Formats: sequence, C-alpha cells, structure tokens
Amino acid sequence: MRRVSLVLAVLVCAAAPAAAAAPVKYFGHAIVPAPLPGTRGLQALDRYPRTLIELDRARGGLAIPALVHAGARLIAPQLRLWRLPSRRAQALVPSLIRAHLVRSVTPDYPRRPDRMLTHFSDPLVSYQWWIPVIGADQVEPPGPGIPVTVIDTGVDASHPEFAGRPNTAILNTQNISGGGEEFHGTAVASVAAAPTNGVGIVGVYPQAVLQAWDASPTGQLTVGDEVRGIVAAIGRGRSVINLSLGASQYLPIEEEAVLAAFGTGSLIVVAAGNEREKGNPLDYPASYNHVLTVGSTGNTDAVSPFSNRSPYMDLAAPGESIPAAIPTSIFADGYSQVDGTSFATPLVAGASAAVWTSRPTLRNTQLFDLMRWTARDVSPAGWDPDTGFGVLNIPSATNSRAPSVDPQEPNEDVFLVKPKGLFSTGHAPLTAAGHGSAVLSGRLDSSEDPEDVYRVWVPKKRKVTFSLKPNANVNAAIWGPKTKSVFEKGKALKRDLIVAGVKPGKALERVSVRNAGPGTYVYFDAFLGKNVGDAAYALGIKTARL
Repeated sequence: MRRVSLVLAVLVCAAAPAAAAAPVKYFGHAIVPAPLPGTRGLQALDRYPRTLIELDRARGGLAIPALVHAGARLIAPQLRLWRLPSRRAQALVPSLIRAHLVRSVTPDYPRRPDRMLTHFSDPLVSYQWWIPVIGADQVEPPGPGIPVTVIDTGVDASHPEFAGRPNTAILNTQNISGGGEEFHGTAVASVAAAPTNGVGIVGVYPQAVLQAWDASPTGQLTVGDEVRGIVAAIGRGRSVINLSLGASQYLPIEEEAVLAAFGTGSLIVVAAGNEREKGNPLDYPASYNHVLTVGSTGNTDAVSPFSNRSPYMDLAAPGESIPAAIPTSIFADGYSQVDGTSFATPLVAGASAAVWTSRPTLRNTQLFDLMRWTARDVSPAGWDPDTGFGVLNIPSATNSRAPSVDPQEPNEDVFLVKPKGLFSTGHAPLTAAGHGSAVLSGRLDSSEDPEDVYRVWVPKKRKVTFSLKPNANVNAAIWGPKTKSVFEKGKALKRDLIVAGVKPGKALERVSVRNAGPGTYVYFDAFLGKNVGDAAYALGIKTARL
C-alpha cells in the first residue's frame, strides 16, 4: 500500500507540484523495459545466437538504417522489435544506447515446452478420460467461430488428424524434423482441436478454427519467434492464444506482446509449468497479468505431482495420461499419452474458444473471468495456488451469467494508456472538452489486474473531482501530465504524484485536482489496499469551475 498523506486539491500548472510522500509497494510491477546492458552485459550476448533490440517509441526510427545495414530483421512492428546476430549486436548496440534510440536489449532466450512425454496408447476416444471430468460430454461443441491459435513447435499438417482438416490455417512454415521437442505442437493442437473424423482422438473443440504458428523454425523455440507468433495472431483478429511454453526469465518484451494481444481483444491461455519438484519457480509468461494460467490435475482432481504451485494460478484441467496426436515421423502409430501442464492448457484454450463462439458478444475481459470463476471448486475449498479457482467446467462457463466488462484493459500503467505507448492511440480519455463527467465500474485482482490507470482531461480554470466507492479497500491517486509510470520513485515521484487517498476498508475515496493553467491530461490511479486479493469499484468524475 502506498503510504502518502491525503491532499484534497493541488494546482496543475507551470508551478512546482506539491510534495509527494514516500513510494508504496504494489502487488503488480511496472511495465518497464529491460535495463540496457553495460559492457559486461554486451559481452554476455554472445552466449545466445541472436539478440532482440526494442527501439525507443519516439526516437528509435533513427536507428533503422544502422540496423538494416547490420542485417537486422524487424520481427514485431507494433513492438518496434528487431532481431540480429548477437556478434553484430555487440558492435552496434553501444552507439544506439549512447544516442538514446533503444528501449531494451535482451538475448533471444530459448523457451521450453511445458510437457512431459510418457507411454504409448491406442488412439481411441474411450481413453480420453478427461471428457466427463470437464463436462465436455454435456455441451455440444459449436461450429467454427473464434479461432484457437497454437504458438508452439511445428504442427504435422500431414497427420491424419490435420490432413484435409477444414478451417485450419498454417501461419508459417511448420518444422517437425528436429526431433526432441518437435512432437509438442502437434500434440497440443490435437488436444485442442482434433476433428471428429473417425480416426484417433477428438479435441475439446473439434470444429475450431485452428491457427498454427511454429515458434521453433530452427529447431529451438525462442522468445523472439514466440513474440512473432503473437504479433501474427494479433494481425488476424481476436482469438484464443495457446502458449504451452515458458521459462524463468521475466522479459518485458514478451509481456508487452501478451498485453498487446489482450488489448486488441484476444484471450491468452498459458501453462503454469512442470517444476513442482524444483520448488515451483515463477514461470513466464504464466506469471504476467491478463493471462489465464493453467495447472494440471489427474483423474481424481488431485493436483498433478509435476504441476507448479503459483500465486498467479487461475484454474486447472486434466493433464495426466492425455491421448494426443504425435507426428508419424517421430512415432509410427501417430499417437501417444502425454503428461504436463502443456496439455491441460489446450483443454482450457479450446473450451474458451468454444464458449466464446457460443457467446460471441462477450469481451475478452468477461470471458477471462467467466472461465476461471465458473471452474469446479476442488479441495481445498476456494482459490488455491495449485488449482486456482478449480477445474475447468464447460457447462458452467457456457450457461452462467457473464461478468461485466472491465473497461480499458490492460491499463496497469501510463505506458498502456497514453497515445504512442504500447498502443498507437492509447485509451480514450474518460473526460474531454465539453464532456466533463463520467461514470464507470471496474475491478482489480492482485494476481491479474492489480492497478487501473485512466487518462482524464482537466480544462483550464477547472476542478476535477474523482469519487471512488469500492467493495473492499481500494486506494486512489492522481498523477501529473509528465508521469511515465505510477511506479515512480525518488525525484520523479515527488514531481508527478499530485494527490492520493488511502482510507481504510470500504471507505469512499474522494480526491480532486485544480488546474489554473492550460488544459492538460492527468492520470487517475486505482489500486488495491494492503492484503486485498480482489475488489470491485464504482468511479464517478465531475468537472466544475474554480
């Protein structure tokens, strides 16, 4: 909780801002770029074949000629992300950093599929024990609709489950010749969307529109190719994106790609990881905001012995002894049983796409909460870090009342709200010239959505008052127009934090800002109080003359 004194009104003008109190601890984290490497960091780049360079939003265009000359390739235009061989990056990056043209630099880290491969089995539906466990036998799957996008290793398009399958889009060249993990994408895609074609298995959403992106075109799955897949999915419109992969590194560029997908309307479903015996390290992208994090359970609803515990867990699905398609070049009979959160994840992804197709007017924020809040609770009662809200429940998700829309997500920080941040136009301001009042309802969640930031117009010689009424302890703050992040510290915090309200419990928070100078934008910030897991709130905004 931010420990600040309550100030009721402060001028926003050329004069120095009022002093702000000490920074606070948030449940989330700032959406900030990776630190730029020093000399030692640049030397370490050659441990990896390729390097990712994210350009500065304002000045980065000046670096493009040098990047092109060095053989770099633009792999994610929306993120201004380039990739080039690491040895060339070592020579080029210092000059780009000195010219302030770079936002972040990171190796193109490998990502691992979150899988475990076990024994063979006959390709029969009777082996698909998970069908009644998640209620897939109680709801008729819809026809083609919202796509399922599998970003993984390559999918064997010649396999009997995919050869001639309608509504299947191969988004790039699929490589299944590398051995090792190359079975993984085929298995994941089959669990989500194997058709009812009289052979092998049946996926949880047999008639799904299936989109496949190979994130391991050279035989190794990397974050750069994962991001390329997410950007490709964004370009094709909203879908349910399946990421049965992860690693221990927190990478801002990966997080930005996930948030860009969510912000343009998609749902992202991610495997929690299979490192329970290694102490449950945080896994990414499973630990980012706005992703459905999926654990694994067995046929008695007990958490699988490999499935990670996580404070970011949302729900679980069967992930043990799951019959799946395997490339025939790897296993001649074309099928095997597989274990892992990798295969619980496509059950949730495919089911989410089916529910969304049946209920096409839902926004992704509604679907996100619907899928986890309708899960079948298992022992222990209530949310827990092993299974989240419980085991996937398709009938309940199909028939339950949908939650309200959570507006303007993602909006955890200024970078996600203002124009020319992550999104070119940012989010629309809640007030504008001639429209000085607004009302909305929102919600916060400590593991998925800990912060809501809104842009608000304050006209000249006007006072804007914010009234926030929560159902649990939610605090409020107003930040000035120069704010780069609501997680600022030190001098930036003193410069930009205008006012904060930190009343305890369900108390109404009312904060105001006065503007004696030219009209300007400020940022209203709603954030959870200490030890609060989730909350809903109503926000009212009024503009009046000074």
